[in-house]
Amino acid sequence: MKLQADRIAGQNAIARHGSEGVMVNGIEHTRSVIVPWQGTVAPWPVGDFAELAAEHFAALAELGPELVIFGSGRRLRFPSPAWLRPLIERRIGFETMDTAAACRTYNVLLAEGRSVVAALLFETPAPPKG
Repeated sequence: MKLQADRIAGQNAIARHGSEGVMVNGIEHTRSVIVPWQGTVAPWPVGDFAELAAEHFAALAELGPELVIFGSGRRLRFPSPAWLRPLIERRIGFETMDTAAACRTYNVLLAEGRSVVAALLFETPAPPKG
């Protein structure tokens, strides 16, 4: 889906999203990615929901947002509360939704001037058996 966000210089708006990735600042990202409201869009080293751990969320807390939007993939899945401890300790808000909804919500919050980070999970397909 193509999105049209009001863009302020220096902000990272998501221009397009789909099941295979997102486009931010003219660059296509097909693996899990961290999209902060400003600064560097970076790979998120998670290839599968089962790989998630507290250190993945601690990296998000280091960015200092007021809110993290977690896109859990093609379907809604909730992270373990223990994984969220780094965010809770810093009083950073956290919302979980499927990745498509996370992209849309991120852009709305970005347009409102919020310091938001989207952590978007794009699972790496398992290699074919055989």
